[in-house]
Amino acid sequence: MKLRVGQGLDVHRWIEGRSLMLGGIHVPNDRGLLGHSDADVLLHAIIDALLGAAGLGDIGRLFPDTDPNYAGIDSKILLATVKEKIQMQGWHILNVDATIICQRPKLAPYMPDMAKTIAAILGIDVTTVNVKATTTEKLGFTGRNEGVASQVVVLLLAGAVAD
Repeated sequence: MKLRVGQGLDVHRWIEGRSLMLGGIHVPNDRGLLGHSDADVLLHAIIDALLGAAGLGDIGRLFPDTDPNYAGIDSKILLATVKEKIQMQGWHILNVDATIICQRPKLAPYMPDMAKTIAAILGIDVTTVNVKATTTEKLGFTGRNEGVASQVVVLLLAGAVAD
């Protein structure tokens, strides 16, 4: 059995006049995140974790912010593309463990839908996707409410998966 662990980290700053996308869903908020795509910090960290575990680089290499084709793109499309890429390499996703780091908004009501959305995109059981959130007790850039960060760990398995 060949296993690989991947770790992803992403950070985006707040911006006025944009909706907030986290975990592939819209989260009601007075502002959104700045980025070339839809700036979904959680999906971006998952993408980096998957690419890292599979040894396929990172999100910036695969979807450069200098490419106008990715301007404003829905990060669910990017995640689905990465899933296909790692599956073509023979990898199967065993689990995703994700943490969103922000002072606000409160995310508990939205986390089950995030997990369902992520599981659906990745074609895995929702019980293998864990989404949680934390504050930094008002410390650092997230504590000052300047932006949002996300950290993710994934586990991949090479070869066929038995049920």
